[in-house]
Amino acid sequence: MVFMVIDGLDASGKSTQAARLCNFLKTRRKTVYLRIHPSKDNFLGVKAKQFLYLKGKGAHLASALFYMLDVIRSILLYSWRRYDYVIFVRYLMGTAYLPSPLDMIAYHFFACIVPTSDLMFFLDVPPTEAERRIRQTRSETEMFESLEELKRIRRKALCLASADKWRILDANRPAEDVERDITKVLQLSF
Repeated sequence: MVFMVIDGLDASGKSTQAARLCNFLKTRRKTVYLRIHPSKDNFLGVKAKQFLYLKGKGAHLASALFYMLDVIRSILLYSWRRYDYVIFVRYLMGTAYLPSPLDMIAYHFFACIVPTSDLMFFLDVPPTEAERRIRQTRSETEMFESLEELKRIRRKALCLASADKWRILDANRPAEDVERDITKVLQLSF
């Protein structure tokens, strides 16, 4: 089993790239398990998503807590499944949404206890582009989707990604170009 992660700011193209990656692998007759967080199929993921639309520190911490529990639940569920590839969308970088210095502490704590991989991709987009995409595609925004929040989270997430084994990809390009970069790295691991 190969474990992969696609992470990045909101509207960076994570779900798009995950779907493209699944298609790429399935055309090569690989079995794939794709998990997107927060998940819609369980209480923890649903609560994480609900709190993202509220304001205040309590909602902020509640969304982070339910998100982390949702990810841990997914790890426990996927570990017994038999797939060639397991792809998680949103994973360790959820810790970048926590207040400092809790973000660094939580990231390093979880990076020590949950599975990691040499195939972890951080899709980087400028916050102005992420905000533009959000405005174009969503009728309601989450608490972290303002330009100010996107700038803050990107700064923290890039710091975390740079200190670990993430592959930081410029996702401010056509989706096909980003996909080509991901599949090129993946083909080297075949």
